[in-house]
Amino acid sequence: MVITIKNISRFKVEKSILIPLILFGIISVVSIYCTRNLLGEEFQNYYLKQIVWYIVGFGIAYLMMIIGNKFLYDNAWAFYLVGVIALALVLVFGKEINNARCWFQIKYIGSIQPSEFMKVFLIIILSRLIGDFNEKYSNPTVMEEFKFIVKTLIVVAIPSILTFIEPDTGAVMIYLIITFAMLFVGGIRKRWFIIGILLITIVVGGIGLIYVIDKDLFIDFFGTSLFYRIDRIINWSNSSGLQLTNSLTAIGSAGILGHGFNNTPIYFPEMQTDFIFAVIASNFGLLGAVLLIVLIVFFDINLIHTVSKTTDVMDKYMIGGIIAVLLFQQVENISMTVGLLPIMGITLPFISYGGSSLLSYMLLVGMIFNVSNESLRFTN
Repeated sequence: MVITIKNISRFKVEKSILIPLILFGIISVVSIYCTRNLLGEEFQNYYLKQIVWYIVGFGIAYLMMIIGNKFLYDNAWAFYLVGVIALALVLVFGKEINNARCWFQIKYIGSIQPSEFMKVFLIIILSRLIGDFNEKYSNPTVMEEFKFIVKTLIVVAIPSILTFIEPDTGAVMIYLIITFAMLFVGGIRKRWFIIGILLITIVVGGIGLIYVIDKDLFIDFFGTSLFYRIDRIINWSNSSGLQLTNSLTAIGSAGILGHGFNNTPIYFPEMQTDFIFAVIASNFGLLGAVLLIVLIVFFDINLIHTVSKTTDVMDKYMIGGIIAVLLFQQVENISMTVGLLPIMGITLPFISYGGSSLLSYMLLVGMIFNVSNESLRFTN
C-alpha cells in the first residue's frame, strides 16, 4: 500500500461546497447548544464536542485531498475488509445502548459507530467494482451483467447482515440506497432494478403479512427486535409516540420566527441527533427551517454539478452514491420529524450530533473536494 502525496500548493476548493459546509457546522453547534436545558448533565458539553469533531473532520477532508481518490480506489478491498471486520467485532465487544450493539466505546474519544464508516467503504468498493466492470465489458451480455450483480449483492449483503444484527435498520437501508443509486449511475440495464424492486416488495410484503396474521409466530421466527421495529412504523401510521407527538408540538408552536435562541419548549428523545430539525424549527421557527432546507438544496445542487464536470468514471459513481445517501437521509430525517415518514433513527447529515456520522461524511467531502479540485485546476 503506497501513498502518493499530492502537491498541496495546487489545491483548489469549490467554494460553493465549502461555504455551505462551514454554515452547516455553525448551525449544528448552535442547534445542539439549544438542547442543553432539556438534557442531562452528561450532554451539556455536546456542542463543544461537535466543534472538535468538525475541526477533526475538516482535517480528515484535507488528508483525503493529500492522498487522492486513486489511492482509495486502488485499496478498495482493504478498506472494505476493515469495515466488515469492525462490524463483526462490534457485535462482540461493542457497547449496548437501547438494546443495540452498534458502538465501540473508546476512552477519551467516545463512541465510534462502524456502520457509519461502512457506507464510505461501500461507496469506494462499489466505485471500483462498477468501474472495473464497465472497463472490461463495453457492451456486456445479460449473463455477464447478471454475474456482476450477484457479485455486487454478495459484497453488499455481508455488511448489511452484520449491521442488521446489531440492529441498525436505518444503516442497512442506506447501504441499499447506495447500491441502487451507484448501479443506476453505472448504466446497468433497467430490468434489474425492476426485478430488484419486485423481490423486495415480495419479501417485505410476506414479512408484513406474517406480522398481521400471527404476531406470536412472527416473534418466534424473526425475533423481538424486528417486531419492535415494525411496531415503530405502525405507531407512526397512527401518529402516536412520544418523539413524534412532542416534536410536532415543538414545531407547531414555534410560528414564523420560533421561540428564540436556546428556548426549546418541550423535551423529546434524541433531540440532539435524530430530531435536531425539530430543535431548529422550534427555536428559529418556519423561517429558520426554510433557510436550512434552502442551504441543503443549494449544497446538493452543487454536488450534482460537480458530477457533470468530472471525466473520471469512478468519481462519477462515487458522487452518485454520495448524493443518493445525502438525499435519502435529508428527506427521511426532516420528514420523520414532521410525521410524513416513519421514525427510523436516521440523522440529518452535517447537522445532527455524532462524531462517527460527521467524520464519515467529511471523508466523503474530501473525496468530493478531490473531484472539484481537478475540475478547477483543469479550467484554470
